[in-house]
Amino acid sequence: MSKRRFLAPALALLFLTAPFVKAINLPRQSPEFAISLNNGQQVLVSQYKGKVVVVAFILTWCTHCQATIGYLIQDQKLYGPRGFQALASAIDDDAAAKLPEFIRQFNPPFPVGFNNPLMAIDYLEHPHMLTPHMPILAFIDRQGVIRAQYEGDDIFFAEDRREKNISGKIEELLKEAAPSKKKR
Repeated sequence: MSKRRFLAPALALLFLTAPFVKAINLPRQSPEFAISLNNGQQVLVSQYKGKVVVVAFILTWCTHCQATIGYLIQDQKLYGPRGFQALASAIDDDAAAKLPEFIRQFNPPFPVGFNNPLMAIDYLEHPHMLTPHMPILAFIDRQGVIRAQYEGDDIFFAEDRREKNISGKIEELLKEAAPSKKKR
């Protein structure tokens, strides 16, 4: 009897909130997204159209995020000459102040900046009612289409597979044909 008393309100809450929790739409065209750098400049995701891009949304203090940045550093060195570009955006509180030390510590060969967390959540089409699990990676193909997106709690980030999965997804997208140049 007591289970029924709690089941009805729980189901009602589920039905009321379900319309607001939408699934992430994949694949989808990447909207414009600007990452602010500490020097006052911005990096636009669109400036890398024609390349395979991974945008990593991180927290500077998160050990899983730091490990992911380490893998992306290796991938940038390995796949950069083939048309790969990594980007990272810290979305933790006071990220702008924390970034110089983070960059000194990891010395990434790609732009690392910061964003307001809500802007990142909107870009990722992450449901506002759910807590994002960091890091979050968005894989963008050469045509500017977000083809895959993974959160830190996804099996994609399993300790024994994380490095291989990230490299494998990058390789998969690099093997696809580059966009053709339009004839005039």
